[in-house]
Amino acid sequence: MATVTDPKIAEAYENVRSNSDETTWMILDYESDKSDTLTLTSTGTGNLEEFASKLEPGHASFGYIRVTYKNDDHSSREKFCLVIWIGEQVKVMRRAKVSVHTADVKRVLKAYSIEVSASTKGDLQEKDIVSRLRKAGGANYNRSDFD
Repeated sequence: MATVTDPKIAEAYENVRSNSDETTWMILDYESDKSDTLTLTSTGTGNLEEFASKLEPGHASFGYIRVTYKNDDHSSREKFCLVIWIGEQVKVMRRAKVSVHTADVKRVLKAYSIEVSASTKGDLQEKDIVSRLRKAGGANYNRSDFD
């Protein structure tokens, strides 16, 4: 079981979700290689590319991000993604624990449209994420962007 009780995590989650706060993403990392305690290690106000740039190949992390995309020429949407990051250099035991710890993280980072499992920054391309969000969101006002 992962420990996800640091009040800074709940505060960052609320900030990402808030329309009155500029924070658009957050990252949780393990306190140490042997720890099951997750801590808030990074937040930011940028886009998916900025978020992805903070993920390390030797870390297992959990991220939460607000993605804004255009519906059509006159409107846009904001949706939330839960990112489960297992970098390519993460050890086998940590990889196994992440799958179990994901349930604990989901109890804190509750509201999201899609869950994204990623091990390389290429797995977090904005075009691909937006396409998944469009499909998950139902209504699509710009059919040419659905594929």
